[in-house]
Amino acid sequence: MRRRMLVAGILAALTASLLAAAPAGAAPAFGKYIVVLKDSTASPDAVARSHAGRFGARVGSVYRYALKGYSATLGADRVAALRADPSVAAVAPDLPVHALAQALPTGVDRIDGELSSTISGNGGGDVNVDIAIIDTGIDTSHPDLNVVGGTNCVGGTGFNDDNGHGTHVAGIAAARDDANGVVGVAPGARLYAVKVLNASGSGSISQIICGIDWVTARASTIEVANMSLGGQSLFGSFSTCTSGFDPMHPAICRSTQAGVTYAVAAGNSDANSNNFIPATYSEVITVSALADFNGQPGGGAAPTCRADVDDTFADFSNWGADVDIIAPGVCIFSTYLGGGFNTLSGTSMASPHVAGAAALYKSNNPTATPAAVRTALRNAGNSNWSNADDGDTTKEPLLNVDAL
Repeated sequence: MRRRMLVAGILAALTASLLAAAPAGAAPAFGKYIVVLKDSTASPDAVARSHAGRFGARVGSVYRYALKGYSATLGADRVAALRADPSVAAVAPDLPVHALAQALPTGVDRIDGELSSTISGNGGGDVNVDIAIIDTGIDTSHPDLNVVGGTNCVGGTGFNDDNGHGTHVAGIAAARDDANGVVGVAPGARLYAVKVLNASGSGSISQIICGIDWVTARASTIEVANMSLGGQSLFGSFSTCTSGFDPMHPAICRSTQAGVTYAVAAGNSDANSNNFIPATYSEVITVSALADFNGQPGGGAAPTCRADVDDTFADFSNWGADVDIIAPGVCIFSTYLGGGFNTLSGTSMASPHVAGAAALYKSNNPTATPAAVRTALRNAGNSNWSNADDGDTTKEPLLNVDAL
């Protein structure tokens, strides 16, 4: 009851602050919102059209699979009336999110990708799994990537990458094993470019839900999704699968219930990941970053692209009880725009190592649930790294795929 009252108070305060933004006598301010409809709603499209007429809502994306609802621009003076509509479960502010930024790459080497069932790097690996990269898009003409489809949730047409982040992430997870460029953890896996971030690597919760919704509608095909992105949570541990005030969480819950395994970045703020979404959700595999400069255990290697300590917790990585596993995330060489390659660092780079590992596991265990995949990856991990710089006392397992 106390939690319910606190959440109600937070929502009331948010609404009050939005209403207070307009001075007396001025036209009401408009804001961006996510309208969550009740599960009993038969047609989210029809309700969205009705609300557009009744409340003056300018409807953006309509959600039908991971969530019943829609995104909208709405006058702040109409929020309370919309929230009181009998078809509405919640109205939440639409918050910003952002990207968390053939040689055998050091990351694939460090997790023993060359010892996995596909033997990454031997020129013959090919994984029969579908992975969605929910990001800035993918360079669809990159010769090292097997891009088979996608969608655009940011406006415009096509899902080609105009930033580079999504293409880099995609290569870590699944670059082809073709004797050229680099090789991924799950070589040659089919990739879906789910463009939810713009050219500057920014987006909003409504766009992320649009991507999750698209993936969920294809859960019979797409087994794994990677989200190397995130934003700060206003609600922390109060978020649950039924929280209307955090609509991305129920969307993730329904998507995992449909069978999609999500790997997500812990975040790059050297802070507790329970203050960041989607990292704090218990339904996903949250990944922190290891600093590794030579692909080998034991430490002692000299830094390369940035200053850090070899074989330790990356100095930027988020930490905490919500983190499930750690993977290489410093100075990772992977695919990039224009058919090229680049070296980047971040938990964004750690997460697709785990997405690729999840794809490996699903290729051999096609009926495994997302929870079973997470347990299998954690159990296959090892403790062969130093957590001296970790922000907590828990030493999460280091991803290892030699048994997958």
